[in-house]
Amino acid sequence: MKRIMFYCQHILGMGHLVRSREIIRGLTKDFQICFINGGEIIQGFEIPTGVEVINLPAIKTDAEFAEQQVVDDAFSLNEVKEIRKNRLLEIFDQFQPDILIVELFPFGRRRFSFELIPLLERAKSNRSSTKVVSSLRDIVVAKPDKQTKHEEKVCHLINKYFDMLLVHGDQKLVPLEETFSRVNDLKCQLYYTGYVVQEPPKNPVFTDEDRKIIKSDKPLILVSVGGGRFGHELLECVVNTAPFLEKALPHNIQVFTGPFIPDSKFNELQAMAKYSKNIHIRRYTPYLLNYMKKADLSINMPGYNTTMNVLTTGVRAMILPFTGNQDREQSIRAEKLSNLGIVKLINHNHLQPDYLAINIINYLKKQPKKISFDSGGVEKTATILKALVVKQKAA
Repeated sequence: MKRIMFYCQHILGMGHLVRSREIIRGLTKDFQICFINGGEIIQGFEIPTGVEVINLPAIKTDAEFAEQQVVDDAFSLNEVKEIRKNRLLEIFDQFQPDILIVELFPFGRRRFSFELIPLLERAKSNRSSTKVVSSLRDIVVAKPDKQTKHEEKVCHLINKYFDMLLVHGDQKLVPLEETFSRVNDLKCQLYYTGYVVQEPPKNPVFTDEDRKIIKSDKPLILVSVGGGRFGHELLECVVNTAPFLEKALPHNIQVFTGPFIPDSKFNELQAMAKYSKNIHIRRYTPYLLNYMKKADLSINMPGYNTTMNVLTTGVRAMILPFTGNQDREQSIRAEKLSNLGIVKLINHNHLQPDYLAINIINYLKKQPKKISFDSGGVEKTATILKALVVKQKAA
């Protein structure tokens, strides 16, 4: 069986980890997979059976300054970097992958060049026949004043190290050149796979609380903000809106704060919601898609995976893009879907309890609008990679 080494580094949220998990789910039938996780471990987050998972000493960033931080402070950042670099080379030499997949790099994660460049050098050395693939979401972001330099660096790294670029999006909906102007300067093979969408767990193990809400006849408003390192202002506004909605709607409000929310903020939200009977707050569920299928309305931030859940379930959605660190990814996605009439875009000026309550009540009266898009990213990625190793063998 051919071997794939898949590197994923999530640092602020958990979207990259979720998308990577779904991709490898589609590869397990035909490949032996070694999955490298460079980010913080999420309790309850399941990786497909049969996949070897190696967790590197984790590195994360803070939401405000995007500075690298170690999760386990037993080591300094420099010590962790050296450990990680050496560990990746060891894994590569032991596993000898036919394909090395690097998620996002070099379009992002270039601050992890300290470990990725040595790994790519090893993969491209004469001793190795490994094919190198970049796994990229639909939208590329760079700070406006650094766009030209960023694109020049990406082209250099892609053309030096990578055999293939997989864009996990729909070219008709968001072509890569819309956010990366130098597509024609990339010399590797480029394929659009379609969007990577989540598959509901086949054998969910619901808690009593899950079952009570998902199986209930009572209508549901679902609120989520991804990993939970940001989006706190949206959560606070929803909690403060709950008393207004309790008088006007029969809905339960289920809030998932994300596993990375600081304990102090989580406790503060719990205290704020103490006297509201219509709202429940939890950190994380592996069954967000099940909740979204049940919901009459999703209030969320438009990360890649949450947006895919919105589009595949057809739920009404009110979305607040993350705009920190001059990051335009979620804004681009939100504006596009808002212009198509698929979602209702909200901004920080809308985060006033009475105003948000009115918007929620009015939006629940509207019929959700669906969109046709290529959602075959999992299957098509597997097909492309199987063809790649067949060509490799023939060569």
